[in-house]
Amino acid sequence: METETFWLIAIFAAVVVLAKVLFCRHAQQRLGFSLRYLREAPQLLTAMAAKLACSARHVSGFTPAHIQRDLRSYSAAYNLVRIEYRDKKVIASLGGSFRRSATFRPGLGCSLDHWPDIQLNRLRVAAVTSDDSPWPAGEHTPHIRPPLQSLAERLVEEDNRAGLDTRALVVIHHGRLVAESYAASVGPSTPLLGWSMAKSLTAIMIGRMEALGLANLQCHNLFPQWRGDARSEITLQQLLQMCSGLRFDETYAPGHDATRMLFGTASTSEYALQSPLEHSPGCFFCYSSGTTNLLARWMHQQLGGTQRCIEFLYRELLQPLNMAHTLFETDASGVLVGSSYAYASGRDWARLGLLMLDNGRSVSTRLLREDWVQRAQAPNRSANEPGYGYQFWLNRNGSEGLRYPGLPADTYFMLGNHEQKLMICPSYDAVIVRIGWTAGEYPMQRQFARILNHLPGG
Repeated sequence: METETFWLIAIFAAVVVLAKVLFCRHAQQRLGFSLRYLREAPQLLTAMAAKLACSARHVSGFTPAHIQRDLRSYSAAYNLVRIEYRDKKVIASLGGSFRRSATFRPGLGCSLDHWPDIQLNRLRVAAVTSDDSPWPAGEHTPHIRPPLQSLAERLVEEDNRAGLDTRALVVIHHGRLVAESYAASVGPSTPLLGWSMAKSLTAIMIGRMEALGLANLQCHNLFPQWRGDARSEITLQQLLQMCSGLRFDETYAPGHDATRMLFGTASTSEYALQSPLEHSPGCFFCYSSGTTNLLARWMHQQLGGTQRCIEFLYRELLQPLNMAHTLFETDASGVLVGSSYAYASGRDWARLGLLMLDNGRSVSTRLLREDWVQRAQAPNRSANEPGYGYQFWLNRNGSEGLRYPGLPADTYFMLGNHEQKLMICPSYDAVIVRIGWTAGEYPMQRQFARILNHLPGG
């Protein structure tokens, strides 16, 4: 989310009152935006505070002071919000008029409270087991390289001295964990929010479904609600490549699609399902969290509901990959929030990257078809942005050259808000993971290039 867009929230209380009193019918013209957006600002502020604070506290284990700092990185307006921690529930309130809550459930994480709900408390979530086998099969890390380890520690120290707030840095080379470093409040088992890195995990789930004969990327008529209109022609592959043609406003500010979907509705996928068709399917790239939540909805209906979808995730991916410190949250309707809400330790995020680097093979078995992995990192056919695969950003960006000129051409990425970075680099046989909480821009090219310079390859 862009920090500057949330300055609107910071002054919403005074502006709403003044607009009603002074501007009346002419408020929209004089302010430059609709009063409807201002009315949604306090609701967004409290909902976002409740949801993020609940997960930060109960999933990542952060202190209330830490959580307050993280929220303020989005806007100083969070100084106005009171956050209460009550057992498994977090309540955010603003004055006496606005109040939202979120509830934590083991294995499911946190979701905003809505009424009615689908009784999420009844769901059963299996635990992923791990042991002291060498990583990635377990948590033992016998292959740390001292010079590279020193560099990783130095990079995290430099980042945090510069205010970049890097929390986990993990380096994988030739299938081994060779360096890792963490901020003081984080450890190797701390689940960390990946934001839009969750999109890549959603795609990998569909890749696993394809390997099991449960998905055909060329299928259309994806949802009953689209039958009889042009959206019925959208294919699963076009959703994966963000080329569905659906209109969706990814702006993170009050009154826009992305924030309404994530913080204003019980069902993120139901909201996205209403998106109208704006372009012919397959012709135009539009980055859209709504699109990924449609993928999550499709999996949900194909697999048979929340319980079976969660069982599939744990049985087919998390357990085979030994991802014991990963949690993928649902919304209040029980559908995975595929766009945004995956939490995983730095090591577990690295396991996902290694799965792609190894062409779909885990430690003991093949999880993804090799050709699916190749298609996932191939450009799409849109006219405006070919450098996006199956929910992965590509360094090769068509006629525009390299997205990141300082990094190898064959790299591709999981990327997330607040500068979450996971780079898969086949030419170096390497994966680099950086998880943090940076309000501005993180110098990924410079820092990752310094790591690659310590690795043979290229």
